[in-house]
Amino acid sequence: MLPIRKTRETINPYLSAGGLLWNRLRWDMDWRSWSSRARLRKLHGAYQGKKAVILCNGPSLLKTDWALLDGVFTFGLNKINLLFDSGSFRPSCIVAVNPLVLEQNSRFFNETQIPLFLEQRALRVGIRYRKGTTLLHATSVTKFARDCSVSLYSGGTVTYVALQLAFHMGFSSVALVGCDHSFNTTGIPNEVERADGPDANHFHPDYFSGGLPWQLPDLATSEASYHLARRYFEAFGREVVNATEGGMLEVFPRKALADFIASPG
Repeated sequence: MLPIRKTRETINPYLSAGGLLWNRLRWDMDWRSWSSRARLRKLHGAYQGKKAVILCNGPSLLKTDWALLDGVFTFGLNKINLLFDSGSFRPSCIVAVNPLVLEQNSRFFNETQIPLFLEQRALRVGIRYRKGTTLLHATSVTKFARDCSVSLYSGGTVTYVALQLAFHMGFSSVALVGCDHSFNTTGIPNEVERADGPDANHFHPDYFSGGLPWQLPDLATSEASYHLARRYFEAFGREVVNATEGGMLEVFPRKALADFIASPG
């Protein structure tokens, strides 16, 4: 029998696992972890029976009738603030987990009074922990977190994180808008590229542009995560609908946003 060579490939998995464990323990011992978990526990089930709308990042988001969302709880994602100059609408909260987005939008996150749900790596890119900021811990373990106070799975898209938060908070009906689930840019999923020219993949041309780094989408992982979210919502007698105008996402049943808002809670 040939001897096993101790190559970099045979050692790295153990080093990687050790690094993940250390990062997990370090976060669990951080006082900001305890504080964020306390906030999340208070939110658990707080919106039972209510509706929520998740504002995704696709170009179709611009077709949204913002007047319909008056009085409705809304989750803004990532760089939703790029819309703020064009109208008075503001989301109820903002969710961001991608490290590149966190760094690029850190100035806004440090200045806004809108409640934030940010992955804990936000601390590494200069985002301050303060009132209104709740930090999340993302795990690589595929799951749907019914309780987000310990950890959750990013699922290839911040939309999936928002779905887990909506479930955690007790919302019985959730609608997605602007979830086009398609990109003009192709390449290896999660590979980092430099944005060149106006951004045609998102709702604002400056979303990723001017040489900013961004990660290519992982649509397969995102779609698998959406299927998992649908199973959990339906297993507990809740629903997720796709109120996006157009787009390629067919995991959730389609429903016009006006009909979703008008339907019973």
